[in-house]
Amino acid sequence: MRFRGCEYTGAGVSVAVIDSGIDGSDPRLGGASVRGWNIQLGATGHALIGSDCDDVHGHGTDVAAAIRTTAPDADLVAVRVMEAGLRTTADLMAAGIETAFRNGARVINLSMGTPNMGKALLLRDTCALAAEAGAIVIAAAHPRGDRAYPADLPETVGVSAHPDCPLDKFYFFTPHRFPSGEWGHLSGKFLAHGHQRLQGRPAGFQGPGLGTAYLAGRLACLIQAMPDAAPVDVVAALQNQALSPVPELGYA
Repeated sequence: MRFRGCEYTGAGVSVAVIDSGIDGSDPRLGGASVRGWNIQLGATGHALIGSDCDDVHGHGTDVAAAIRTTAPDADLVAVRVMEAGLRTTADLMAAGIETAFRNGARVINLSMGTPNMGKALLLRDTCALAAEAGAIVIAAAHPRGDRAYPADLPETVGVSAHPDCPLDKFYFFTPHRFPSGEWGHLSGKFLAHGHQRLQGRPAGFQGPGLGTAYLAGRLACLIQAMPDAAPVDVVAALQNQALSPVPELGYA
């Protein structure tokens, strides 16, 4: 990624993929450094952390491959909170975010969310702690524009997707130009390309989850370029790179 006249690849920046794990042997990852854990909830509601972070579905590896498309030298941290059925809970997502930032992740990618407003405060507190630790949480918005957490929280970077967005371009719906009264949950979010089927998976995943991953890679590159910048300043730099949306763009 080109920024201020230089090229950046995300080198030295850890990006956490909170998902179904990562298959480190996948050729699309090009021998990337992958470390991580799996998290389950015990009978008492406590997080139980294990050392196995292998992908049990394929979704997490697709997300990691999309991140490496824009940040080919970023380090990957796999935090598996989903099993083969791609189901998880807000509590596991919160545990995954905390595990990621406490282990040095600067970008925390969640290509998922929950519509449960009752869990929004838990996720907000965890995302705020991540920001205080210098990490950026980036999350997929609901594909139909409904509520989704943590993407709809002010402490996170929310991303939706549209098939008309080129792979190398993205938009930002700044709230003062696109107020929520008219634009709903798209206001204050990025709109990226999330409809490219990744090489090696002809029936690969599409939508906001992949759009989120592409922008997570860009954030890693910006952190490499601005290593001492606060998360809010890195996000502002991402906003400055975004194009201004046109009214025809919206949720896909």
